[in-house]
Amino acid sequence: MAYGAAYRDADATVSAYNAKDVTPNDVTALAVTRGLYIGTGGTVHVTMAYKTEVTFANVPDGSILPVQVVKVWAAGTSASDIIALY
Repeated sequence: MAYGAAYRDADATVSAYNAKDVTPNDVTALAVTRGLYIGTGGTVHVTMAYKTEVTFANVPDGSILPVQVVKVWAAGTSASDIIALY
């Protein structure tokens, strides 16, 4: 899947319909998410659905990041127990 190809305008009022455990990986892409649940907080380095790389710092335990991402990088990610929300 090319980055950005599956970018979509998500209705923020609609809850997630599926979820999948995420193991941060510098190679493998994800299907575009509706958000990420961060079980154990820390830093989360991602590639957004529209190709931008960004690092979220100091994400607290139990947070939901309402972001469309296609990759959660191992390099630069210290958070764990991450779940992709679809």
